[in-house]
Amino acid sequence: MGLAVLALPTLLLSIDVSVLHLAVPHISEALAPSASQMLWIIDIYGFLIAGFLVTMGTLGDRIGRRRLLLIGAAAFGVASVAAAYTSDPVALIAARAALGVAGATLMPSTLALITTMFPDPRQRGMAIAVWVTMFSVGIALGPVVGGAMLEYFWWGSVFLLAIPIMALLLIAGPVLLPEYRDGNVGRLDLASVLLSLGAILPVIYGLKEVAKGGPALVPALALVVGLAVAGVFVRRQRTLADPLLDFRLFAGPTFRTALATLLVSMLVAGGTYLYVTQYLQLVGELSPMTAGLYLLPAAFALIVTSMVSPIAAAKVRPAYVVAAGLVLSALGHVVLATADSTSGIAQVVTGFAFVYAGGGPLVALGTDIVVGSAPPEQAGSASAISETSTELGMALGVALLGSLGAAVYRAGVDVPGTVPEEAAGTLAGAVEAAEHLPADAAGAFLESARAAFTDGMNVIGGIGAVLALASAVLVVLVVKAPPAGAGAEEEAAAEPVAAAVE
Repeated sequence: MGLAVLALPTLLLSIDVSVLHLAVPHISEALAPSASQMLWIIDIYGFLIAGFLVTMGTLGDRIGRRRLLLIGAAAFGVASVAAAYTSDPVALIAARAALGVAGATLMPSTLALITTMFPDPRQRGMAIAVWVTMFSVGIALGPVVGGAMLEYFWWGSVFLLAIPIMALLLIAGPVLLPEYRDGNVGRLDLASVLLSLGAILPVIYGLKEVAKGGPALVPALALVVGLAVAGVFVRRQRTLADPLLDFRLFAGPTFRTALATLLVSMLVAGGTYLYVTQYLQLVGELSPMTAGLYLLPAAFALIVTSMVSPIAAAKVRPAYVVAAGLVLSALGHVVLATADSTSGIAQVVTGFAFVYAGGGPLVALGTDIVVGSAPPEQAGSASAISETSTELGMALGVALLGSLGAAVYRAGVDVPGTVPEEAAGTLAGAVEAAEHLPADAAGAFLESARAAFTDGMNVIGGIGAVLALASAVLVVLVVKAPPAGAGAEEEAAAEPVAAAVE
């Protein structure tokens, strides 16, 4: 029952991500944000989750993981209401930022509590698989439920989906969840919190702006400042008796490889999901609800592979299971890279299903590798690091690959002289601008815009295929953990990460 309660925040956050992508065209029409504002509306949430995860994971170890989870649930509900009823792009960005800070309290708390509740490695692996599966269920439900709401209600209604889920968590959590806190840790170092934000946020901003507009002075300065602050942060953590982030967790190559692979895979997934959802609605001309139904095969594929992966990893090396999934994802990216704008809906849906099916083993087993390698008192920190890797990857995927796809789109679209360049800066803007053109001109403009948008998706697919194959090779070469069913002595000998942490 406790595990079922812990699955609720995961369900909510995955619904929130998938619903927002479906709502992009509606937000564009209702609030008329610029292309830059639209990207910030989408990715500020992930950026701030990534920025605060380490802080919140450590804070949960100090004040109590259940307490932090419930505080975050209440804050998430309030911020969701604020996002639903805003009428300005800047206000929506601010509400999404608040959702990001609140969301950062939820994920590390749930994973850390799972580690506490299931100390047996096999049970923990299956519990994490269930946790990951709920993320997949949210992805499956989000487009359908959200699509139905967008069909009959205004765009802000999608944020109100959080309210009943958070209410149930607040009611059931105190009854069914155990509390855990590490009584031996010191105070939270506020200087480290500020340094972590000062490192992550400028780097993300600089990468986003460079990817969008090419090299420029301000983004370059932001990158330099962020990297410099990161150096100060690392140095401070190494001198503190109770660091915000214990870098001994990174001692083993298996831990580092799992994190890096999660980051890269989520980066590709973030950019791919953004383009596939818009392709179905703006190129394929499907309604939001129909587009959500077309995304169900991918979500169900992710559910199946997430649940099957721990069973397979009991018989063969987890690295082989993860690598096989990454090769399947690479095949899906190749399918997306060859789709066109006139007859590609079936091909896009198939390719996206392969991408998601291949990601299930990595998310389930990679998360278990990261969290299971840490001692119990640092489970919150390890969970936060794992979630930072995945959330930062998703956000960077929207920023970097989204900006790259937008650049390909802008370079390929043929804008009529009567349409302002800014109005045609996105495909959603082009569709709206075409409504004010004569039929012949509108048809030619839309054909050009949809072809250019598909070209951007093709480029992202090609990049995704290369990164997935490279990650598969890296995992096989580095991750040497034996099957979960191996004997205790063999497993202990093959886990240098745990020994290094101890």
